[in-house]
Amino acid sequence: MTSVGEEMHALVERLYPLCRSITGDGVRATLDIVGEYVPLQVHEVPTGTQVLDWTVPQEWNIRDAYIADATGRRVVDFAESSLHVLGYSVPVSRTMPLSELREHLHTLPEHPNWVPYRTSYYKPEWGFCLAQETLDALPDGEYEVRIDSTLADGHLTYAEHVVPGQVADEVIVSCHTCHPSLANDNLAGIAVATFLARALARQTPYYTYRFIYAPGTIGAITWLARNAERVERVKHGLVLACAGDTGQLTYKQSRRGDAEIDRVLQHVLAASERPHHINEFTPYGYDERQYCSPGFNLGVGSLSRTPYAGYPEYHTSADNPDFVSPEAMADTLAVCREAFAVLDRNRRYLNLSPCGEPQLGRRGLYDALGGRSDTKQAQMAMLWVLNLSDGEHSLLDVAERSGLPFDSVAGAADALHEAGLIKT
Repeated sequence: MTSVGEEMHALVERLYPLCRSITGDGVRATLDIVGEYVPLQVHEVPTGTQVLDWTVPQEWNIRDAYIADATGRRVVDFAESSLHVLGYSVPVSRTMPLSELREHLHTLPEHPNWVPYRTSYYKPEWGFCLAQETLDALPDGEYEVRIDSTLADGHLTYAEHVVPGQVADEVIVSCHTCHPSLANDNLAGIAVATFLARALARQTPYYTYRFIYAPGTIGAITWLARNAERVERVKHGLVLACAGDTGQLTYKQSRRGDAEIDRVLQHVLAASERPHHINEFTPYGYDERQYCSPGFNLGVGSLSRTPYAGYPEYHTSADNPDFVSPEAMADTLAVCREAFAVLDRNRRYLNLSPCGEPQLGRRGLYDALGGRSDTKQAQMAMLWVLNLSDGEHSLLDVAERSGLPFDSVAGAADALHEAGLIKT
């Protein structure tokens, strides 16, 4: 039987060859594939649309690009990797000496067999990315340079998938769709988000979960601009990126630092005893910085494994499907599911019999505990829930203060609620 990690890895491999950018057909092709796994509502926002302080740019598409030597041999070929072309390169068709061509070539001398990822979104430019060893092997001479691309009025494309909940309050899960052939940054995040959406759809969650697939920065800004009137529904959120490498899990807190999502992730990671890091918010990174900008200040954190720019393969051809593992993606997915299970059940209750301890035996609550291997833990969970159900403390507060597992605390609350001793 294929594991969920292997299924996610297969999705990464399908998406890897596509040339994505902040706009264009590569994004649409990516969303078409994701749409085979979960239904998507795709949005097309025209070039020139004002989105907060930004403007939707022209759409970029590319069909072919290469550098050919005097024999016609392609020494750099876009068909071999979408990383070979500077993202958003303007079209070019010229013959030039290597000395002039060098000004438009990007390499990584410290990793001579890797190809870097470079872009020029908002400055008209053209260029190629290649391995340093390839450049070193090029003899002086004339080279044919061709980039068959277009920059024209079109659209910025993003998509949403919504898992309806019991309430209209929302949890957003956001991942970026703008990088070309980079498996960890960003395809592993897309895969984890997609399989998380599928898992939630098999449940009846308390919150409504909105999954946002959008190009980085400009995409999140566009979503915020188009949803400003309903952002108040967003109670929690998580940005997924770099979700498939074998490093330790890293949670980056929201700008608030003490948002419920921050506490939940910290609790889940600590309780699971997984090696992990908790990092404070900084206004640099992925789209958490847009959701956490001061005008919105949403409770949105970011979950990754090794954070952006924290591994040598970041933004290079070495970030390929072999770099991400099914086991790591499955672990990231498991943490998301554990965290959202806590978030979904975290309530504040009011003790309806607050004067003295109510008689649990008369209500059959002690009998219900009989024979359980965790009888004492379950009993203590009931007592803690009763004591802290004052309308001020959440079940997460109870779990943290008592040192008891959240599942035990939530289970005790369910039993006490059913017995009519507490209410929300």
